[in-house]
Amino acid sequence: MKKAYLVLGVFIIVILAFTIHHYKNPKVQESITYFPIDPKVSFKTAQTTLTLMNKPTNTILWKEHSTLDRKAYLRQDAALLYANGRLIDELWNWKQNTALIEQEKRITMDKNVLLQAITFHHAELHENENQIFSSQAMSSDQTFFLTAIANESNAKKQLEQKVERMLQLSWNKGLRHFSINLSNYQAFPLSEFNEMAKDTLPGFTKSETAAIVGNLWEGLYKNYILGIKKAEGAIENPKGSTLPLILIATDKTHLLVLTESALGDPILLRQMMAVND
Repeated sequence: MKKAYLVLGVFIIVILAFTIHHYKNPKVQESITYFPIDPKVSFKTAQTTLTLMNKPTNTILWKEHSTLDRKAYLRQDAALLYANGRLIDELWNWKQNTALIEQEKRITMDKNVLLQAITFHHAELHENENQIFSSQAMSSDQTFFLTAIANESNAKKQLEQKVERMLQLSWNKGLRHFSINLSNYQAFPLSEFNEMAKDTLPGFTKSETAAIVGNLWEGLYKNYILGIKKAEGAIENPKGSTLPLILIATDKTHLLVLTESALGDPILLRQMMAVND
């Protein structure tokens, strides 16, 4: 009997030890979470490239890489690739206790396309159990893939105009569907937003801009990249969706992400902002 109690006691101690260890060392979640920016930390490199390959032909090499100036508790990169204004592929990766993330993919093309690649580079830094900070950067690239044509510059111009018309029609459809008054917002396509936000967004400080960018990409990752969260609760694959339009309220209360699914359904994501004067 004493032996049975002893075995039971040891078993309970082992279970408790495992529970305590698991509580102190929770499983890292594959997500992007914005924390206050650590001004002492920066990215040494953050780059996205689209390169036309000679072999095999009709192939684009899509690459992104970023290196922090130190190892981070968690590194994450999320990359989006649009062809003629619609999402065709995604890359995302996360690693613990590293400074570097690299990703690449070969994309085969069979028609004229305008390619736009957008990447968000993120690091989560734990100074101690009670202090968590972020570091972030953005990069992008754009190129044309054209089949054999006589006038390349004219083909590029026509393709740009075609994509712009498609996106404007899609965004206007969404604005009407959700009864959005555009005069109450600053509007930026995601491709332009990423470039502008590298410095400061109009009407915002540098720290406010960083918070907007970090929170936006946290929301995009959870509600767009991992699947579009629709109003009725369904989740739809984001491939085929249009390049999002980012709408920042002029009263600084919220921002909206407007896109259209591959099936033609207007999609609206809303995020509150805590940068009011």
